[in-house]
Formats: sequence, structure tokens, C-alpha cells
Amino acid sequence: MHRWSQLFIPTLREAPADAEVASHKLLLRAGYVRQLGAGIYSYLFLGNRSINKIVAIIREEMDKIGQEFLLPALNPREVWEASGRWAGMGDNMFRLKDRKGAELCLAMTHEEVMTDIARKELRSYKQLPQIWYQIQTKFRDEPRPKSGLLRVRQFIMKDAYSFDIDEAGLDVSYNKHDAAYRRIFSRCGLQFVSVDADSGAMGGSASQEFMVYTDAGEDLIASSASGYAANLEKATSRLAPVEDLAPTGDGQPELVHTPGQRTIEEVGAFLNTQPHHQIKTMAYMTELPEADHAKLGKQRPVVVFLRGDHSLNEAKLLAIAGGVLRPMTPEELQSTFNAPAGYLGPIGIVAAPHPKKPGTLVILDKALEGRTNLIAGANKEEYHLRNVTPNRDFKPTTVADVRNIVEGEGCPIDGSPLRLGKAVEIGHIFKLGYKYSKSMGASVLNRDGKEVTPIMGSYGIGVERILTAAIETSAAANGGAAYALHPAIAPFQVVVTITNVGDAALLTAGEQVAAELEAAGLDVLLDDRDERAGVKFKDADLVGIPYRINIGRGVAEGKVEFVDRLQSQSQDIPLNEIANRVTTEITSSLRTVLPAAI
Repeated sequence: MHRWSQLFIPTLREAPADAEVASHKLLLRAGYVRQLGAGIYSYLFLGNRSINKIVAIIREEMDKIGQEFLLPALNPREVWEASGRWAGMGDNMFRLKDRKGAELCLAMTHEEVMTDIARKELRSYKQLPQIWYQIQTKFRDEPRPKSGLLRVRQFIMKDAYSFDIDEAGLDVSYNKHDAAYRRIFSRCGLQFVSVDADSGAMGGSASQEFMVYTDAGEDLIASSASGYAANLEKATSRLAPVEDLAPTGDGQPELVHTPGQRTIEEVGAFLNTQPHHQIKTMAYMTELPEADHAKLGKQRPVVVFLRGDHSLNEAKLLAIAGGVLRPMTPEELQSTFNAPAGYLGPIGIVAAPHPKKPGTLVILDKALEGRTNLIAGANKEEYHLRNVTPNRDFKPTTVADVRNIVEGEGCPIDGSPLRLGKAVEIGHIFKLGYKYSKSMGASVLNRDGKEVTPIMGSYGIGVERILTAAIETSAAANGGAAYALHPAIAPFQVVVTITNVGDAALLTAGEQVAAELEAAGLDVLLDDRDERAGVKFKDADLVGIPYRINIGRGVAEGKVEFVDRLQSQSQDIPLNEIANRVTTEITSSLRTVLPAAI
């Protein structure tokens, strides 16, 4: 039996001044963690118990579909060069040299190492499919560590990798992880939403994030009553129809003098038009990956045309442009448009015939498709053009959705209003395809004896993020001052609080109840400290234990107080029934699967 009087639980009355979000404040105040450096935390007794419980749930569900490995956090440069990511990870990767000068890194993820094992060990389709996973410490040189455990430089991740003979096999592995993740997050007591997401640096054909709505989140999620949900980097919407301007003159592009009018707002006021009647021009240079240098060069101009009242989504743009984007310099603007900033427009720009062909990549946002008689920069200082019609007056390289959606726009499924909300990512699954297996030379023999490349998936869970998301959502429901964790991940499921240890009857009753709960298989903490009852109640609430049994004056009448902090309820229960009541309550809670958030 764990006795509070013998444990190290350093609770704080106030949170440190630099603690920002609720979970950061409460983790520190509850004595779960202590900060060692920027983005580096030590897990104390209570924090480690919760983390271990989360890990146990993950391991139990992952063992149903895969095999657990443990890979080195220290990786040689060569394995990352084989995939092409040694340079691509940039400053986010911790790098070091050994005493002989060999370059190494601290791994952020383990696609390369898992693929290295596969290329050396897998020889035949008979060995597929494979699902390998690990629960391992990862490292990221986060430029701005903040928000406690939400943005750190050292973290615990469950990462898994699948190897299949074909896309149909990958679909099966992907769906197995989808189901396992839903079980894991439900068992941890989280209300979550799964969303379409951008694959980012991981690459691949498809990805899905599992998110928890909370104001502490840094991701924006669009969702609607239809069940549609997507990360802002992938979200689309139905736009309300807008009426185009009537043509002027002969309807062809007409030069208009707009002295000193550079911005969308200034031009709109000057010409008495709305922003949605204008074309916004965004100009970038993209630094292309080395693999594209022979075909496209080291860099290329990228020009995007948006509706005047819309904003660019750079993640969507990157998926089309590739490489690293930066704004054009004045010299590059002059070279591409033959005009200064403020008067840039589409007419006269020679677009590449295809995104994979050399030349200026010109992208027309889908919201401008079919529009007529728009106003755009004339590529001439102090002049704009009326009557500009896409695909008649200029030909883009491609038409694509590259804008940010706005809250209230129509859901793409049923047109219902979209809701935008902040969320924390707790898991992410990817269909990687052949990105790593091909670049690193993994192959197996198929049924016909032909050498083929296995197709891969990658699947991650942020262990600490489950804990922080649970605290954030519970704290929000309790006004931010306290929280209650689900009994599956709380450091203890129930605390037995003896209000006065100097009273022999109360001490005996508390010992008896705690022993009965422990015999029933529950994680019980006996608060046997010689402290005032109010201090004990506050501490019990502060450390997030979901159920509390108060051993107080009612013992004389054969009763104790049972506090259910998950339901914010309390009631007196007969002393001889309390163990069965709490056991039943916790068992029922552990079996309950929460619905996904809508």
C-alpha cells in the first residue's frame, strides 16, 4: 500500500511565473515534473506512474497487431543520408561527432533505422506483412520550447512501421493502426477527433491526425456537424457564390491608373470594389531538393494568384511547389514580373507548362476558377487592370486549392457551417508509400520470383501529449484550477483521506478501507499525513486522482464520504459498502469507451 506520508510528492501552492498553459502549471504544481532546461523535463514519482500507465495501454493494444522493438537513439549519419533526410531535417536535428570525427545524430524518428533492418533481413513476400513498433525517447532541437510538455526537445514516442507487398496490404496495416489508436485514446479517457492531415517532412500519400480540442493547442482544426474534420493545412470548404463585376469597355483587360494604391484595401477603396473582385499576387522562390536540380534547377519562381479576401496556406503550397519557400527579393520580382511590389499581376507571366517542367510555377487558387472581370496588378508601376479573366487572359501551370478556409464557410460534404478550433495532436498515421524503402534499397521477391520494393506505413503517438491533453480538457471543465484524470492513466485511482490521523477510529477505518481497495486490485493511495483536512483535500484534487474517500466524522455512524471528481458528485456511503462501490465505479469507467469528439 502506498502511504502519502512516505512518498515524494512536492506540491506547490502557486505555479511558476513562466508556466503558460494549464497543463504546464498543473504538472508543476502537482509535482509530476520538474524542468531541467528549456524543453527538458524530469518525471517525478506521480508523473512517471501516469506515463507508465499510458505506455502500458499503448503496448497492450499494439501487441495485438505488431511486434515491439527497441532501437538506438544514437544514429550514424550514413543511414539518414541513404533516405535523403540528413540535410532535409536541417536545424531540427541534434547532431554530434564522436572522438574519431564520425558524424551522428539523436533520432527524431526511426523510419531510416527500421528500413535499414528491413533491407538487410526481409527477402521474400512470405515474410510480409510486418508491423514493428517501439516506445522510445526522441529528440528534436525545438527552436521555441514552450507550453510544458507540449513543445519539448526530448520526448517519448510510440512509433510503428509497416512493410507490405502492395497497396492493398498497406491499407490493411493502416486500418489496423487506425482501430488500435481509437482504442488507445478511448481507454485513456480522451475525446478525440481524427482529421485529414498534411504529411509534411514524413512524405507519403495519405495521413490522418488524432486531435483533442483544447485552447492550448497550436493546430487549427476545421470540423462540422456532418462529421467532416481536417487540419487547416488540408481543410477545404464550399464558398458562397459571389457576383462578378460587369465588364467595362469591350470586356478586354483595361489599364487603370491607380497612383499610390498598392494593397487590396487601397485598390478596392480607390476603384469602389470589394476584395473578392480582386486578384492577390504572392511571389516566392523555392529552393528545390537535389534530386530535382537536373530537371528544374536549384531554385524556381513560384507565383500564386488568390482571391483578394483570401489568405495563402503555405502547407498546401509546399505540397505542390516542393523544396523550401522564401519571398522573392526586389531583384527577383523585377526579373519575374518586370514590375515592383504592389502592382504585380498575372498577365505577361510565362508559366511552366507542367509542375514538373522548368519555368515559373504559376498556381491559380480554385476559388478564382470560373471567375470573370477581376481586378489585378498590371505589372506596371501605379497601374492595375480591369476585366481580367483567368484562363482567357493568362494560363496558369495548375489550378489548386492553396487557401486557408475561414470559420463559417460551408462544409465540403453538406454545406453546414465549419467550426475552427485549436487542438493538440496526440497521434498521426501515414501511408509512406515507397519513399524510404525505395531510396534505401529495400526489396523482396514476390510470388513470381521478381524483385519488388515493399510499401511502408508509419504511425506515431506522443505519450506525454496524451497526459497533457487529458489535463488540459479536464482543467478547462473545472475552471483551470484543478483536474481529474481518467482512472486508467491517473497515478492512483482512488485516494483514501484520513481527515485526522490523531483519531484512532478514523485511522483504523482508513487503513481498513485502503486495504480492501488494494485487495480488489485498485491503485490506492492512503493519505495518512498529519495535516489539516483542507490541505489534504486540496492536494488530492491537485494531483488529479479521480476518486476520493474522506474518512471523517461520519465513521461514528458507519459512513464515509465518496467524492467522484469525474462527475463532480459526492455522497455518503456505508463504510461496509464503500470498497465494493468504488471497485464497481472504477471497473465500469475502465470499460467505457468514449465517443470521438464531433
